[in-house]
Amino acid sequence: MPALPPHVLFGAAYYHEYQPHDRLKTDLDLMVEAGFTVIRVGESVWSTWEPENGRFDLDWVQPVLDGAHERGIAVVLGTPTYAVPPWLSRQYPEIAAEHATGQRLGWGARQEVDFTHPAFRFHAERVSREILARHAAHAAVIGFQVDNEPGLRLPHNHGLFQRFVDHLRQRYGTVEALNREWGLVYWSHRLSTWADLWTPDHNAQPQYDVAWRAFQARQTTEFVAWQAEIVREYARDDQFVTTCISYQHPAFDDDELTDALDVTAGNPYYDMQDGLALPDPTPDDHEQVWKTTGVWALFQSADRIFSSRQEPFLVTETNAQAISSPWDNKPGYDGQWRQAAWALVARGARMVEYWHWHTLHFGAETHWGGVLPHSGRPGRVYAEIARLGAEFRTAGDLVAGIEPDADVALVFSMPTKWLMQKYPPLATPAGGPDPAAYHRILNPFYRGVLEAGRQCRVLHARQLHDSPPEAAARRHPVLIAAGLYLADDATLDWLAAYAHAGGHLVLGPRTGYADHEARARPEPAPPRLVEAAGVHYDEFSNLSTPLPVRFLDSSGGGTLWVEGLSTVDAEVLATYDHPHFGRWPAITTRAHGAGRVTYVGTVPDRPLARALAAWLVPTPVSGWSDLPESVTASTGTSPDGRRVHVVHNWSATPTSAVVPHDLTDALSGEVVAAQQPLHLGARDVRVLKAPPHIHP
Repeated sequence: MPALPPHVLFGAAYYHEYQPHDRLKTDLDLMVEAGFTVIRVGESVWSTWEPENGRFDLDWVQPVLDGAHERGIAVVLGTPTYAVPPWLSRQYPEIAAEHATGQRLGWGARQEVDFTHPAFRFHAERVSREILARHAAHAAVIGFQVDNEPGLRLPHNHGLFQRFVDHLRQRYGTVEALNREWGLVYWSHRLSTWADLWTPDHNAQPQYDVAWRAFQARQTTEFVAWQAEIVREYARDDQFVTTCISYQHPAFDDDELTDALDVTAGNPYYDMQDGLALPDPTPDDHEQVWKTTGVWALFQSADRIFSSRQEPFLVTETNAQAISSPWDNKPGYDGQWRQAAWALVARGARMVEYWHWHTLHFGAETHWGGVLPHSGRPGRVYAEIARLGAEFRTAGDLVAGIEPDADVALVFSMPTKWLMQKYPPLATPAGGPDPAAYHRILNPFYRGVLEAGRQCRVLHARQLHDSPPEAAARRHPVLIAAGLYLADDATLDWLAAYAHAGGHLVLGPRTGYADHEARARPEPAPPRLVEAAGVHYDEFSNLSTPLPVRFLDSSGGGTLWVEGLSTVDAEVLATYDHPHFGRWPAITTRAHGAGRVTYVGTVPDRPLARALAAWLVPTPVSGWSDLPESVTASTGTSPDGRRVHVVHNWSATPTSAVVPHDLTDALSGEVVAAQQPLHLGARDVRVLKAPPHIHP
């Protein structure tokens, strides 16, 4: 991987070509005053780079690159392949993506194309090469972003479907094998020839859906890898290649997508104002979509980006002001830009870029606020961000590339998420299928860890196999696998071996119930884990109302789902207070080898999840304990081995927290002695470092 600068990169996407008049010098000078060290350019304007087929205009960005370089501002240069020019769609209408077989997407937005089509690929490669040949060597350019937020759509084009059929033929060999593996005897779906395979529009077979979604994700992975290889023909050894990821898009698998990149880059957006308050006023059933709500969800967004490659990452877009639609305007309260940026850095971000510099005067995102308002005059937002820029100038070398701590690891499965979007085990309050079911099972466990004052690491199920169970048990003493419905034999056996080697495995609802083809396993649940867990079940129920659960001193409850656990030789830790469901334990535990398996047979509410996390990790690795409800402490290790503590007060009321040992404020130089109060103002952040001899 090319070496990234040894400081936090800080800046915004900058579109000089969108400005109503020339203000390049003014903008760049204001960026310098705000402490900006990076901008991103060029990714959205193919029709500006190539106004007509084969006629290129490549020099318009040169003054931006030159001006940035003169001021010491680095540049990430984008390829514009996600926003196709009208002339290309007019001359090659066959490249339009189809949202259903034979039904083309209309034009006028973005990413409306079948990016696997040869005509699109020809033109995408040509414009990328022209841009790269002209500008890749510029001294300001430190890296490249290929495409933009890939995987937005699930195209159903004929050529794509035929490649899907070819893929199935290569994977399964014969239609007889596919019939057997997919169970196509059901509802008379047995194939006699590959030509019998139906298109995915109205498919109702889960095995088909799992394969189709995985195939779509691989097309996105291949597309990004293809562009990355083109870029590397022009890039210097010190320039990186990435793409920016929106983690809610349907057609990608981030841990595979990022294999072809040098560094992960993600776009976390979040509700500000009361969406960043602790205590958290957000209802438990609030749906987290492309933007999140809640402090815990902001931290989870960062941990998801880190999870893609299990390494520090870039933030290519995040809130500058109001985001989204003209009717959704919630710019932050004073201090919230600092809070969010330092939270991202504490969890591994080594670049924070806002979207975007200047609020646009036209287009679909006219009211998606930038660092500057429509007037172009610096205001409150600019002042807040400039304050942050000054802090990164002071402490950016310390915190760039933090390896964040983790008390608990949480297993994430993209294939399970895909399946549960169409075949969810949970219902909405109205009784219909809940496409957010996977996150409704998984998120309470993550949220409980954070609200208990602990820290979490997200691991993709595929990444479990990167380490032997013994090594994983040492590195991650507690591992939660909840909602992991799709799991092959090797993964379930790895989980059992992890516990046997000394890890504390926490199993949650639906884990392991189906195999990698989404076939329900013909054995007692939890499959392949009954002996290790000391429980089994064959009955389960949805819950329309929460059930009180007696666990330690918690007043919490179980929600959404109950598994009818029968103990073999496990200890019962918690029970339901209910005349029917009370016959089954809610939480059990059992020693297994050198470790332990704890089974949680329901989706815990906030008090229960918090109590469970505190029981799993009695002493947090951070050393911070008895924190006020509005305070979080994120800890990690900088690349040079120094320990970093980032402490937030997410409330408008000042408070204090007791320091676990001697720490120095990295911004002010103040020394705070062990067991003394650390004063935190309203919506405040303190960035602290430990002396070299302290390594908790």
